[in-house]
Amino acid sequence: MFAFDAHSAEATAIDAATGKVAATIPLGGQPEFGVSDGKGLVFANLEDKAEVVVIDARALKVMTRWSLAPCEAPTGLALDPAGRHLFSACRNQVMVVSDADGNRVIATVPIGTGTDGAAFDPGQGLAFSSNGRDGSITVVREGPAGHFAVVDTVKTQPGARTMTLDPSTHRLYLSTARFGPAPPATAEHPHPRPALVPGTFAVLVVGQ
Repeated sequence: MFAFDAHSAEATAIDAATGKVAATIPLGGQPEFGVSDGKGLVFANLEDKAEVVVIDARALKVMTRWSLAPCEAPTGLALDPAGRHLFSACRNQVMVVSDADGNRVIATVPIGTGTDGAAFDPGQGLAFSSNGRDGSITVVREGPAGHFAVVDTVKTQPGARTMTLDPSTHRLYLSTARFGPAPPATAEHPHPRPALVPGTFAVLVVGQ
């Protein structure tokens, strides 16, 4: 198992059988979401560096990294295991598609605002970005000759930015709530988050 810590800019590898720490891996940047290819490689977005870092899960060390420019602040990350494409959802309203083996950016597509999560459905061949600020999901498909394009925008609810996919049902699940006004800004918290309205937490189910 791999746990990513943005504050220490490290990944912690944990032996799932014993629960003991197998290694602590310096990443050279603050990790956000990570994904495994099931073949010994673990990929993670570095939010502050706008990079993807690749970890050798056997040697427990960083193999390589590459820039996600023009991405800024990548958060959600998803993998197409067959096509070997990585989908990085970025806070500057783009999804960056990378060649996971060639270690390079191959395409960018526009997404909504306030993204946090990303998912890929192998059965449908679709990538998704959950956009919490405008309350939407951007749906991306690969077309002929490696061309990626937005094929749909699904309305959800403001704040719905944490997302997961059930590949057996092709359903997306997002969590959110209603929010009240934000508290006054302080020196310690210059951009305070609005308070949740009690009793409004909900899980949204999006079918395809």
